[in-house]
Amino acid sequence: MKVAFFLKNAYKKKAHVKANTWGPVMVVVLPLAFLALFYFFPLFEIFSVSIFPKGRPDLSGFTKVFFYNSYLRVIVFTVFQAAISTLLAVAVGIPGAYMFARFDFPGKRILKTIATIPFVLPSVVAAAALESILGQHGLLNSGLKSLFGPDFSGINIEHSLTFILIAHVFFNYSVVLRIVGGFWSRLDTSLGESAKMLGASGFRVFFSITLPLLRPAIFAASLLVFIFCFSSFGIVLILGGPKFATIEVEIYRQAAHLFNLPTAAALSIVQIVFTFIMMWVYTWLQRSSAVKINPDFTGLGGRKPSQKIALIFIAVNSAAILLFCGGPLISLFVKSFVTQSGLSFEYYSALFVNKSNSIFYAPPISAIGYSLMFALGALILALILGLSASYFLATHRGKIAGILDPIFMLPLSTSAVTLGFGFIIALDQPPLNLRSSPALVFIAHAIVAFPFVVRCLVPAMVSIPDSLRDAASILGASPANVYRHVDLPITARALVAGAIFAFTISLGEFGATLFIARPQTPTIPLAIFRFLGQPGSLNYGQAMAMSTILMLVAGFCFLVIEKFTRHTGMEI
Repeated sequence: MKVAFFLKNAYKKKAHVKANTWGPVMVVVLPLAFLALFYFFPLFEIFSVSIFPKGRPDLSGFTKVFFYNSYLRVIVFTVFQAAISTLLAVAVGIPGAYMFARFDFPGKRILKTIATIPFVLPSVVAAAALESILGQHGLLNSGLKSLFGPDFSGINIEHSLTFILIAHVFFNYSVVLRIVGGFWSRLDTSLGESAKMLGASGFRVFFSITLPLLRPAIFAASLLVFIFCFSSFGIVLILGGPKFATIEVEIYRQAAHLFNLPTAAALSIVQIVFTFIMMWVYTWLQRSSAVKINPDFTGLGGRKPSQKIALIFIAVNSAAILLFCGGPLISLFVKSFVTQSGLSFEYYSALFVNKSNSIFYAPPISAIGYSLMFALGALILALILGLSASYFLATHRGKIAGILDPIFMLPLSTSAVTLGFGFIIALDQPPLNLRSSPALVFIAHAIVAFPFVVRCLVPAMVSIPDSLRDAASILGASPANVYRHVDLPITARALVAGAIFAFTISLGEFGATLFIARPQTPTIPLAIFRFLGQPGSLNYGQAMAMSTILMLVAGFCFLVIEKFTRHTGMEI
């Protein structure tokens, strides 16, 4: 009787477990519905405006884009500057990648962090940092004028292609460093050592063995840098001036300044197509260029440099990283305190002042409050969506999960400017009339942050053995209790990392926010952009002060993220 009673209860609990398998399916409806409303619908509206601007087929927008010299120049320049920036970033990054992959030396982790911080900075802060050291009134020109006299003209690269290229290399250097360096550190060195024993020179080993093995990582890093530079917005808008425009910048100008929605929509479609083609090329290159290596080789921690040439190589590379990556950050910090009367907190104090003494004017410090408010809202929304999507992907390994995974990652391949443009043309009629609502900023920031949350959580959730969940369910735990007592303790670190990711991304989001934020609710990046666009030392100083605040917050968040993701399976 006891055996029959046990089997009967076990059968009921097993049926209960099977019934609960519908839980993840119902959960995934939430992120899918959110993406359908606030991602795919705006993109569909962009397509409609570009193809059917007046309710009937009209390709005049595409005709202008492809047959007017002004728009062709924008497309050509976008591709050209992205290609040159990519070549420079790879050329500059590979020596550093080799140094971090093959050598162990004091201060290695700190140096790697300094090299990575520019990438996690918002684009407006990266532009402001380079402006503070290389601009007309930057520290470099100030030092040259004090050395050669006030009549010295200094270095003038403002609003030039050179400035844009330097900024893109500064911004994307760590992409090459981490992707190529991480792959390089896992390459089995025995192949090269065997070649040297057979008489091959160091150059022969590199070009015949190491470089072919590195090709997948170099391709991946190059394409990633190309995509970032191709969709560059804040850097080109601030440092390029009116003379230079990428497709992103031109979309903004056509939509926000000229109200030429069909042309802006046509440019958005062109950019989306370009992006998807590049992603297809990326996957094709990975399949065709991958080289199999020893799967048992887990990588080297790096060897202590013993030869003189190795010590010189490390010293030169370390100095270059400190100067190129750390110099603008230090310059930004210094410039925020340097006033016409000397060192002071004048620019920081001015952030609290209502200069016009008007009830309709908000002091600049209010932008920090609005940014924190938007970031907190985006964090909550992105976590809810990310948890739902990650739970489904981790508990379903079939074809549906294989289809949904890249769908959840689509916002990564869509520019924020295109997303913001889609919002203003799609969400302006009931029942989704959100054009003047602050909620639109929360939504935009959550969409941008959502894929990062998923990428943080999925590796941690996949690492949980199914037997733990099954055992808890058989013992009578509800799906909520299974998640609370099994999943949550294991994924807590990944959850914190995802939350900080969402918070940091929201704080620095600029492209979409420039379209949808109301003038009375500015964010920190918008305030920095407006200060840099206004004349006067006080406005410039306040831009430096706000950029420094955002730089310190972003840098701190990155350090926390790196600490937590080191144990979650996600590589930054």
